This record gives sequence, C-alpha cells and structure tokens, in this order.
Amino acid sequence: MNQKTTTGRRGLLAKTAVAGIVAVVAGVYVTLWGAGNGAEAATCQASAATVARIEPLIQGEVAALLPAEEPQDVSMLAFNGEDGAPMTLADFAGRAVLLNLWATWCAPCREEMPALDRLQAERGGENFQVVTVNVDVGDPAKPAAFLEEIGTEALSDYRDPRMKIFNDLKTRGLAFGMPTTLLIDDKGCQVAALHGPAEWDSPDALAVIDALAGG
Repeated sequence: MNQKTTTGRRGLLAKTAVAGIVAVVAGVYVTLWGAGNGAEAATCQASAATVARIEPLIQGEVAALLPAEEPQDVSMLAFNGEDGAPMTLADFAGRAVLLNLWATWCAPCREEMPALDRLQAERGGENFQVVTVNVDVGDPAKPAAFLEEIGTEALSDYRDPRMKIFNDLKTRGLAFGMPTTLLIDDKGCQVAALHGPAEWDSPDALAVIDALAGG
C-alpha cells in the first residue's frame, strides 16, 4: 500500500470520526430540545381553551391578531424594571399580559402607545397588565423623554437595551419587526400575536382583552 493511499484512508477515518461526534452531539441537542418542548406543551396545554375563546373575537381593529396554533411558555422572557433591576414575565404570574415591544425609532410604535396607555388605565389590575418594553440600544433618556412627551400615565417604563427579548422571540418565530405584541394568559403562555400596530383601546381590542383576562 503506497503512502498516498494510506494518507487518504486516514483522512477518511478522521472525517468519519468527526461526523460521528457531530451526529451524537446533534442527537443530544435534538433530544433535549424535544424534551423541553414536551414539557412546555404540557404546561400550556390548557391554554388552548383561551385561544378558542379569543379566536371568534378577532376582527375589526385587531383583525391582524394571529391565534397561537400551539401556545408557548414565555414566562421566562427577561427585561429590566423601572428601577433597572432584572425581571421576567413570571413576575406577573396569575395575570394575563399584553406584552408590547417598541422603540422610539419605530413610528407605528409611537402612534399606538397612547392607546396602550389608555388600555392599561381602563383594564389594568389584578387580572390584566400591559407590559410595554422599550428596546432602544442608545441613550436611555430618549424613551423616557418620549413617554413624558406623550403624557403616559398608566404604563410602566420597562426596558431591554440589549434587545435580547426581541431576539429570543424572533428565534421562536414570535417576532418579526416592530411593534411586536403578544397576548399571554395567566399561566405565562403566549396565546396570540400581532406583528404591527393596533388600536388597543378600541371595542374590538377590549373584547379580546376581556376574553383573555376573564377566562
């Protein structure tokens, strides 16, 4: 056997060994991912009833709302509170949540903010909370100045200057641009999403919110 043939076989064996390692790692990853999804599906199984309650009400000002085919647990999505301390959606456990991601450079986000403020003022309480999370990565004074400019009174100033919350949702197929709004039930499971602005204090929206929070 010549040197060239021996070298070629060694290279083939090396590639085969690497491929085997990659396959094992991939198998472990897929298994763990599948296990996680299974646990999540079990957690959010009962949320299908909330989806069914909301779906007939999707019309008019919230006609673009997309009911979840399979509700996902989003309770561990993280951002900063008004005091800058880290928090997650799990801090709102027991309450339905409208999660809205916005930025000052997003014109539709700015336009819908007053309606979100009115929604929180009208429906916010023990059963429901509007959580607007700013994802500007620049000067933190800019979003604060905007909220002061439009005169929000009911909304809290939540932020994620790293945009991690948006990227996490994008990875899960739940965010595509700004604004992104998720409806989340009291178990922390996403039951609907809207990619774009809406009149969140309109009668159409209020009917959906009441179905979300009242079930």
